[in-house]
Amino acid sequence: MSPKKTKEEEKWGKRKTQDIKNSGLDVCATCHEHATCQQREGKRICICNYGFVGNGRTQCVDKNECQFGATVVCGNHTSCHNTPGGFYCICLEGYRATNNNKTFIPNDGTFCTDIDECEVSGLCRHGGRCVNTPGSFECYCMDGYLPRNGSEPFHPTTDATSCTEILTKINDVSVFNDTCVRWQMNSERINSKIVYVISIKGQRLDPIESVHEETVKLTTDSRTPEVCLTLYPGTNYTVHISIAPPRRSVPAVIGFQTAENDILEDDGMFNISIFNETCLKLNRHSRKVGSEHMYQFTVLGQRWYLDNFSHATSFNFTTRERVPVVCLNLYPTTDYTVNVSLLRSPKPHSVQITIATPPAVKQTISNISGFNETCLRWNIIKTVDMEEMYLFHIWGQRWYQKEFVREMTFNISTSSQDPEVCLELHPGTNYNVSLRALSSELPVVISLTTQITEPPLPEVEFFTVHGGRLPRLRLRKAKEKNGPISSYQVLVLPLALQSTFSCDSEGASSFFSNTSDADGYVAAELLAKDVPDEAMEIPIGDRLYYGQYYNAPLKTGKDYCIVLRITSEWNKVRRHSCAVWAQVKDSSLTLLQMVGVGLGSMAVVIILAFLSFSAV
Repeated sequence: MSPKKTKEEEKWGKRKTQDIKNSGLDVCATCHEHATCQQREGKRICICNYGFVGNGRTQCVDKNECQFGATVVCGNHTSCHNTPGGFYCICLEGYRATNNNKTFIPNDGTFCTDIDECEVSGLCRHGGRCVNTPGSFECYCMDGYLPRNGSEPFHPTTDATSCTEILTKINDVSVFNDTCVRWQMNSERINSKIVYVISIKGQRLDPIESVHEETVKLTTDSRTPEVCLTLYPGTNYTVHISIAPPRRSVPAVIGFQTAENDILEDDGMFNISIFNETCLKLNRHSRKVGSEHMYQFTVLGQRWYLDNFSHATSFNFTTRERVPVVCLNLYPTTDYTVNVSLLRSPKPHSVQITIATPPAVKQTISNISGFNETCLRWNIIKTVDMEEMYLFHIWGQRWYQKEFVREMTFNISTSSQDPEVCLELHPGTNYNVSLRALSSELPVVISLTTQITEPPLPEVEFFTVHGGRLPRLRLRKAKEKNGPISSYQVLVLPLALQSTFSCDSEGASSFFSNTSDADGYVAAELLAKDVPDEAMEIPIGDRLYYGQYYNAPLKTGKDYCIVLRITSEWNKVRRHSCAVWAQVKDSSLTLLQMVGVGLGSMAVVIILAFLSFSAV
């Protein structure tokens, strides 16, 4: 910013302008190369172009908008670059502008948001797992891998760390209950479930021929897994146990013979194993091939996060298979208890098993959109009238207020297939809203921008003046609660207009363009950036320019109302708030105005005396 002019410099500038007028010179010809000649209130004046400050004729210097710091001017995660007559902003490494351009000026609401580097596959090399962080990313080793030549987390461009595959060893394989197998798993790290492949090959003692071959898969995170197999009695078996890809293991082999025991026949016993998350395999201990069996299934499901959710079903299943498979139609993210009973058997038998279904892999929320600025609506793919819980995670930021950060997390439950919710959002703020149905793994993200509202009412100390001098009015800087404040204006209105004056009126003119005494005028305008944090004093009628407006003396004997107006502007929306600062009745000259009148009278006397002397 250019230094503030002294009163002597201002008087010299006015005299210089008057001299140019008297000499008949073209004012526009004297404009600085970075200034423009404009017609203002019947006069031609030189005004520095946007981005330059000075008197318009002898001086127009570049205004360094970046001097207040990149965070203040451009927002978080930015760098500011000054140019002759302007500036531009660039997002720091790891961030991108929301307008998808390399450079931007933040007057359109553009800000810098994090780049998700993990969208690029293979970034963390073989065996690595990418985790996005603000402005960067980190790499960790996936399950089944360990870091080598360094620790976790690591960065592939700066660290030598790589992920090496863990070779899992299967030890201490043993047989129990004639048909069940148990083993020990030796690995440095287990963070998730492991899929085991059990290959079975059986041969009869007489005659020697292959009678039973089967492959079974078992998923578990236990260090001592076990599985009960459906085997023929009186048979020699060889069982190979290994781990399914992509993990690697040293396979284990065990051989054993099942017992020749007729007690197993028709005893009604069976066991159940789970595969593919919702399917059951029933292993019946019967040697009667081709006999028909009826099973009764009773299924009850509940969700821990919903009190009113319940999924119950019951059915019968008849089969001649010795190892039948039944796949259930279960809802995601639900805890089920399944009770299976063997019916019409000499020895009735029941087995109960629990199943916890994982969240749905596919997206269940669609057509999400915003309305009424702070409200959301969406569609949900689910069974009609089934209750669902939704988790909201909301982040809010303002480019013009770096300390403003709002984060909210909450949930709602509804059975509607077209839910709607209205959020409590602050005005003049950019929001990112993440919405996830708890029955699904995948959230959806939507951006909302709230418009500004009226700025806070000006904090003023009200004065009423009857024929006396008007005190200096104290201007206090307002807080940017509802949007960025752009300017402060002091308006002088006839007292009769106070009751009809509209704060949103844009028609207030300057003193010189005021058509009559019945109209009000703007006496001063201060940009928000030029108002100090501490209170400043504004004398009414000091004959100085504040912005583009002349602070004219009040006419004596008139009644006035002085109003302070605060203006907020963002995204092409303007909002105002006003407060009456003072009421002046039968106004008189202020001390400053009386001094000006006295000096003017003295000057007239001196000029008359000089003219009289010259005539002699």
